[in-house]
Amino acid sequence: MSGSWLELEGKVAIVTGGASGIGLQITEELIKNGAKVVVSDINGENGQQANGSYFIKCDVTKKESVDQMVAQTIDLFGSVEILVNNAGINLPRLLVDAVGERPEYELSENDFDLMVAVNQKGPYLCSQAAAKEMVKRNKGVIINIASEAGQEGSAGQSCYSATKGAIISFTRAWAKELGKFNVRVVAVAPGILETTGLRTPAYEEALAYTRGVTVDGLNTDYSKSIPLGREGQLKEVGDLVSYLASDRSSYVTGTTVNISGGKSRG
Repeated sequence: MSGSWLELEGKVAIVTGGASGIGLQITEELIKNGAKVVVSDINGENGQQANGSYFIKCDVTKKESVDQMVAQTIDLFGSVEILVNNAGINLPRLLVDAVGERPEYELSENDFDLMVAVNQKGPYLCSQAAAKEMVKRNKGVIINIASEAGQEGSAGQSCYSATKGAIISFTRAWAKELGKFNVRVVAVAPGILETTGLRTPAYEEALAYTRGVTVDGLNTDYSKSIPLGREGQLKEVGDLVSYLASDRSSYVTGTTVNISGGKSRG
């Protein structure tokens, strides 16, 4: 009998974009709970990593790359029971730059295509490849990392919000398709989280411009905007994903779990 409450020991998980940010924390929490984790990311060297994960280089926007990554996971570990679609990109962009001072922060076709490719096409390709294996085994969990922006919309981030809204709809629809094969599909929608290395000065500058404030003006008083009065910790997202990946959440599917400290709708 397993020694832990979540009973994830020995289960095989893939975490896309798992080399940094939220993905890295999710990877580390799954490993702590006994899972074998394959990190699929565009940056890194293939093979065993110091944190106990196994890295497979993959471009989630390319079907061939995704199919190879999933096939390699199965060759190495025998199965894939958990997929976490975490890889994502957020380029703050205005629909219309009315001020006209920074045209690069108006949503371009290239920016749109890149965000849709990574945030929407990527989860489709990864889920399709992994679900083919899960359906054969009549068991599996797909966890999509959405965002409160996908539930509420976000000024200066309309394209990002739309891709996350698509992820929420994928979650509902795939759960309806895959339920009869005992495959669950759940989404997680984080709100404002502690800063990671992905929140670069370039991102902050773009977001500030789209919001009509200075970079300093982005630092809001969370005691007013978030009922719990603080930003979320990456570990809190990792804990939630670990629970949803486990059989402890065996009747949870087709839904999006909001984790925003009460800031936005669940």
